[in-house]
Formats: sequence, structure tokens, C-alpha cells
Amino acid sequence: MKTITEVMRMLSPAPRPQSVSADGTTLWMGSIGTCRVYEIDSTHWTVRSETEAPGKPWGMTVMGDELRVLCGEGEDDTRVIRKFVPGHGFRTQGSIPCPEDTGSQLSYDGDRLYVSQWYNKRILSLDEDGNVGSIVETPHGICGHVVVDGIFYAMGTDDEETDRYFLTRIDARNGSVKTEDVAHVPFQARGLTFDGQRFWTNHREKNEIVAFTIA
Repeated sequence: MKTITEVMRMLSPAPRPQSVSADGTTLWMGSIGTCRVYEIDSTHWTVRSETEAPGKPWGMTVMGDELRVLCGEGEDDTRVIRKFVPGHGFRTQGSIPCPEDTGSQLSYDGDRLYVSQWYNKRILSLDEDGNVGSIVETPHGICGHVVVDGIFYAMGTDDEETDRYFLTRIDARNGSVKTEDVAHVPFQARGLTFDGQRFWTNHREKNEIVAFTIA
């Protein structure tokens, strides 16, 4: 198995970067150190804006002109998926609770929203009301996922304390699930997105954001 090829490793504008999502040259990052969401120009590596989140922004994904941010709120870290509108902030309407009050990462395929459950090793599709549709089982615990051309790519590990992380390709089309570990990721990654050319993830404990490619 090949190792990912890092093409950029940049200092995060805030400590403990956790969630990440790309919209062209705009990179959105959620920090669980500051509980804020940052809009980053990935070309010039400048922060365009930052917004306080209603909790720890564990996961996020771009949905058209909006974002969905999975927040851990209150002393119990209750998991809620909230709408975030750039330039306007978080909305209280349209929020949905995570199934079984668990989940950390989000992705969107242009039609459905997906939430992953790390320790249950599965990705669930959700409708607008938070009802669960399809369920995709994964081989590793999930610390990030993104949909590229209808196929899931998941960042995962079997032991989060080690540096044995994997990028796994999961094809759940046509009623069957085919999985393949396509690359080794030699650090404790958090979050995953794709900007059309490169994948992005966070090396959270190093306070760095990493862009990479795979063969």
C-alpha cells in the first residue's frame, strides 16, 4: 500500500483543527480549541472570516450555498447538525439531532447528507428531518469522509492512538459495498474533504492542515 503524497502542510489559524470542507479555493475549518468556524482562502492562506459555533464543530460539509456543521453542545456534548449560512452565521431553524446522539463527520453527495459514527464504523444517509436511510458499513473507525464522483473516501483507523491511519475507498453504488484501503496516512488525521484536485485533512494535535494526493 502506498503512502499519501503531501503537497501542502500549513499552520492552522486556530488550535486543534477538527472539521474541514472545501468549496473550490475556499476551505472551511472548524476548531474544537476555539469553537469557531474559519473561512480560509486556500491559495493565499488567509482567513476571510470566523464565526463562533454553538458548540464544538466536530464535522462539516458544504451543501450548495450553505454548510452543515455537526456540533457537540453543552456539558453532555449533545450532537446536533446545524445550518450555517456564510455571511449570516448559524441558524436555529432546520437543525436535526444526530441519530442515537452519536456522530462526528459529515459529507454531501449533491442529494443526500451523510453522517458517520466513528466507533460503530458506519456511514448513515439522512433526509431533511434527520431520518436514517441507507447505512454503509466501513472497515475502520471513521474520522473523516467525503463523496467524490459518487464514491466515499473515508479517513479511518483501528487505533486512534497510533499513526496507522488509512484512506479507504468505499463504492456503495448498485446495491453492493466494495471497500479498498488505497493509501496509508502516517499521522493522526481528523476530517476529510476534496477540492477537485486535492484531498485535505487536519493533523489536529500538530495544529496543521494538510493537503495531499494519492496515486
